Amino acid sequence: MVSAQGDINLRELLTNRFVRMIFLSELFLQAGIWVRNFAVLLFVTDKTNGNPLAVSMISVADYLPIFIFSFIGGAYADRWQPKKTMIWCDLLSAASVFVVIGALIFGSWQVIFFAMLVSSTLSQFSQPSGLKLFKIHLEERLIQQGMAVYQTIYAVFMIFGPVIGTFAYQRLGIDLSITITGVAFLLSAAALSFIPRDEKVKKAENATNIFQEMKSGVRYVLAKKELKLLGCGFLTAGLGVGLIQPMNIFLVTDRLGLPKEYLQWLVMVNGIGMIAGGAFSMFFSRSVSPLKLLFTGLLANALGLAVIGASTSLWLTLAAELVSGLFLPSIQIGISTMVLQNTEADYIGRVNGTLYPLFTGAMVITMSLAGLVKTWLSVTAVFEIAALFFIIGLCFAFPLMKERSHAR
Repeated sequence: MVSAQGDINLRELLTNRFVRMIFLSELFLQAGIWVRNFAVLLFVTDKTNGNPLAVSMISVADYLPIFIFSFIGGAYADRWQPKKTMIWCDLLSAASVFVVIGALIFGSWQVIFFAMLVSSTLSQFSQPSGLKLFKIHLEERLIQQGMAVYQTIYAVFMIFGPVIGTFAYQRLGIDLSITITGVAFLLSAAALSFIPRDEKVKKAENATNIFQEMKSGVRYVLAKKELKLLGCGFLTAGLGVGLIQPMNIFLVTDRLGLPKEYLQWLVMVNGIGMIAGGAFSMFFSRSVSPLKLLFTGLLANALGLAVIGASTSLWLTLAAELVSGLFLPSIQIGISTMVLQNTEADYIGRVNGTLYPLFTGAMVITMSLAGLVKTWLSVTAVFEIAALFFIIGLCFAFPLMKERSHAR
């Protein structure tokens, strides 16, 4: 009965023109991003003979705009018409890519970082606009399923994106790879043009400036208990994810005593789990609340990471990686859905711009400290500390569970 209801909801979701077009846009966008990311990574590595500073600058160009522009982008996303904002962001990203191609032809390869920086900056305006469109065009009962489809797309590209990007660079070279990225961004903009037209925004009589609107966004988050707790959940999840992200290679070599090439099997199994977890959430979102998804995801990942850190058996580690991957989308879907459900459409951008940098900032901080923690303690300790962060995240979910049970 539950499965049949899930099929009906999924069918209803996929027959919605807005949903079809925004997911098609996301497919083009992800394809372009992954081709660009891996082509740039391999190109810079080749050009600099693997210079660590040059390679690390790729991550700087990707993450720095999140801290600088996420809050501002969220505020402007609430001001501007979301469909037009997303289309213009894709068009400007494509334009920056084609500028880079011209520079590459004339021998200035360092400008490749410019494309990363511009695209990452524009995404800080585009992403909250996309969430706002979900809030406007989807009934609340379909939002969770929509988020599940989104996460499944991300999971699929996490597995196949590196393969596609590496193949494009090795077979076609940097010029054609970057051209493919630009074309993908243009196709994304074309798909977005088919979604329903934006409603005209009425100008307020007492118009506020952007800084006043940013302040009101922070006040809005602080005034809502649910959003404050979700923000804390974002923070602790980011701390946990950042710790383990650079450590998987040492898990293979130090803990399991295997050649580094075995890392691909851990990544593949985790990715398969993420795809399966996203698909499960799509079909059963009707029967599982986003709060239960979040709670289950945090608990399962805490247990999975604890086992991964303690295990010296490849098969046990692979099983724990599968479980961790299976329930990771539950955290992302649960938080995203609850943010949309607990936020008015007029504040979606600013709430997203306030909460999302918490996750990214926490992740970057613990990524930079993970090597020191491993040196001082051990790779096992790194994974156990990461598991502890997910347990702390559970503590922030408990008050929401209590409120929900009292409401019933």
